[in-house]
Amino acid sequence: MKKPNMNVIKPYDIIGDIHGHADALDALLRKLDYEKINGIWRHPEDRKVLFLGDFIDRGPSIPRTLKTVKAMVDAGNALAVMGNHEYNALLYHTPSKNNGWLRPRVPKNVNQHAITLAQFWGREDEWEGYLKWFATLPMWLDLGGLRAVHANWDDRLAANAGWQYLDEDLKHRSVVKNSPEFEHCETLLKGAEADLPPGYIFTDKEGLVRKRIRLKWWLPAKGRTYHELCMPQSDSVPHLAVDDSIAAVCAGYPEDAPPLFFGHYWLSHEPGPALLAPNLACLDYSVAKNGPLTAYRWDGEQKLDAAKFVQVSAKEVKK
Repeated sequence: MKKPNMNVIKPYDIIGDIHGHADALDALLRKLDYEKINGIWRHPEDRKVLFLGDFIDRGPSIPRTLKTVKAMVDAGNALAVMGNHEYNALLYHTPSKNNGWLRPRVPKNVNQHAITLAQFWGREDEWEGYLKWFATLPMWLDLGGLRAVHANWDDRLAANAGWQYLDEDLKHRSVVKNSPEFEHCETLLKGAEADLPPGYIFTDKEGLVRKRIRLKWWLPAKGRTYHELCMPQSDSVPHLAVDDSIAAVCAGYPEDAPPLFFGHYWLSHEPGPALLAPNLACLDYSVAKNGPLTAYRWDGEQKLDAAKFVQVSAKEVKK
């Protein structure tokens, strides 16, 4: 993957989590006025796409999704960052030093990845090629006028340019819990989390009982409650002031920082897409659960405009 020129602000169409929904991706690209020429999507006015990761797992057309995205990146028509599902796949297929795998093949992990492997049955060489490609994707991009990350921007971590790409050494060290490498990858690709106070639990959107919450890391934690910072909001999370230790991982995203785009958080598609702040947009509206695939059409503005979200619904895809 060619490194972009950080000094030139170009228009980008930023697209959130796809999860193997190739028909929705095709429909969204058409809606954004891209044209398929010699099998590769491109824009007649030289706009580019910026993909926010999570191309695999869950959806019905994972190989076609990967073919579309990789072809656009290889042709210079798109950029892409790594999602946690690409990261998990790399760990799942990398042997550990104790004769296991970096991502243990326990039922939860096997089930999460099974649909991808099923769709590549008999196409193992092709899948190996995509795994190698995943390893070339950056974990974040700072293009000067805008930033992109799959789950969680953290200035402390983005300052470490040596860990922007997941090389073999970083991959092996990232599975050592509580290590700097573990914090680096888990935060950027899966988002900051925090333990609830002892004795407290909550039920997540999947019906699972949990003792940890995902944090709205773009909000300063100081003076807020666990309920306010929980992502997504949950009535079962207590209205208690957060522990001071959470401030280090939930310092807030500055209002004067460049616009930031991310995915990962399975936002509800009702009542419609909305900005989280004037310079902050999440583009994951749960396409894998019949929500719309979502993009933002960015033209260099530093104050984002909610009217520039572009979505395709399941109804549009079926046309």
